[in-house]
Amino acid sequence: MRTSHFLLATLKETPADAELVSHQLMLRAGMIRKLASGIYNWLPLGFRVLKNVERIVREEMDKTGAQEFLMPSIQPAELWEETARWEKYGNELLKITDRHEHRFCYGPTHEEVITDLARREIKSYKQLPMTLYQIQTKFRDEIRPRFGVMRGREFLMKDAYSFNLTEESLKEDYQIMYDAYTRIFTRCGLKFRAVAATTGSIGGNISHEFQALADAGEDVILYSDKGDYAANIEIAEQAGLKEGDKSPDGKGILKTARGIEVGQVFQLGKKYSDAMNATVLDEKGQTVTLFMGCYGVGVSRTVAAVIEQHHDEHGIIWPDELAPFQISIIPMAMYKSARVKLAAESLYKQLTEQGFSVLLEDRNERAGTLFSDHDLIGIPHRIIIGERNLDQGKIEYKNRAKKDAELIDNDKVMAFLKEHACHFSSSRT
Repeated sequence: MRTSHFLLATLKETPADAELVSHQLMLRAGMIRKLASGIYNWLPLGFRVLKNVERIVREEMDKTGAQEFLMPSIQPAELWEETARWEKYGNELLKITDRHEHRFCYGPTHEEVITDLARREIKSYKQLPMTLYQIQTKFRDEIRPRFGVMRGREFLMKDAYSFNLTEESLKEDYQIMYDAYTRIFTRCGLKFRAVAATTGSIGGNISHEFQALADAGEDVILYSDKGDYAANIEIAEQAGLKEGDKSPDGKGILKTARGIEVGQVFQLGKKYSDAMNATVLDEKGQTVTLFMGCYGVGVSRTVAAVIEQHHDEHGIIWPDELAPFQISIIPMAMYKSARVKLAAESLYKQLTEQGFSVLLEDRNERAGTLFSDHDLIGIPHRIIIGERNLDQGKIEYKNRAKKDAELIDNDKVMAFLKEHACHFSSSRT
C-alpha cells in the first residue's frame, strides 16, 4: 500500500477529551474517529489491526474444534423474558420496537439466542460436546461511555458457547477455552493474568477474567507474588483477603495491580438451558438438560489494551502479529532522486511479492513529518533509503521497539527481513 492511496489521518495535537494513552494514540494515529458518545468509526489503519486480532482469535478457536457461525444482533424480547433478563439486565439493554409494535433489543450478549438455537438443533448426546462461536458487534447502553473503545457502547466481541451432556464434560471444555485464551492474549503481546471472577449478569458458578495489566485499568486484582493465585477485588474481598496477606495457595504474599478485562470465561451450568428447556436425549433415551459454557473476548478492547502496554513518547509500538503493516519503506527525497525512487519501488515490489504487508511512503513531505508519522503509527520494521547509504551499497533498518538503527547490505535486505519480520497465514496486502 502507498501512503498517497491510503487514508493516513494522523493528528499532531492530542484531542482534549482523550484521557487514556490508548484513546489519545488511536485518535492521533488515525485509527478511530468518534461518531457519537461511545460509538466510533474504525478507519483503515485501525481496521487492519482489528482484523489481525480477529485472525488470531479465529486461528486459536478453530484449533479447539469450535465452529464459527453468526447470530442476529437484534433479538426478540420473548427470549429474554424466558430467562427473566428482559427486566433484570438493567438499563444497559437497549430496547427497541418495530413498526408492528414487536419488542426487540440490540444484543449485548447472546445466551438467549444461542440457547434457543441449541434447543431446536441439538437433539442427541451424539452431537455433543459442541462449541459454537461468532465475532460480532454488540451494544451496551453504558451510562457514561469513556476512554475511547475501552468502554464504548458499541464494540466488537468474540463470544463462544459450549454445550455438554455432563458437568465433567463442561469442565473439560472450560479448560480448553481457558488454554485457548492464554494463547490468544500471548500472541497479542499482552502481559496478563487470569483471575477468579464473579459471574455478574451472565450468571453461572465459575468464572475467570483475563486481565491485561495496565495502570490505566479500571479493575483491581490481587495476585500472589510467587504463586499462581489471582482474583479480582470482589472475589478477594469476599474471601476476606487484602494486599499483604499470605496467598491462599501458600506461595508468597498478595499484591495488587490494575487490569483491563480483555476476556472472560464462564461455566454457566444449566442456568439458561433450565430456563429455556434446552434438552437432549442421552444414551439411554432419557431427556437431560444441557450444560453450557460461555466464553468472551473483547476484540476491539484488546486493541486498546495492547496500546496501553506497547507505546513510548513518540507513539504506538505494535507487536508483529497485530501491526497494520509489517514493514514501512521511507525513501529520502524520492521526488528529487530517481535512484532513490527506483530502489524504493524495487524493494516494495520484492517484499509484496514475498507476501509481506508493506506501506510505501510516497508523500512529498519533509523527512521530520514522515518519521514523526511512522513513529506514531508504530509499524515494527522500517527501511530508510537515501543517496548516501546507496553510495555505500547499504540500506538503513530501524526496529520500532529499539533505539538505534543499523545498516544492511543491499543484497542482504530480503534475507534480513525474512528473518526478522514475521509472515502470517492470512492474506495481507
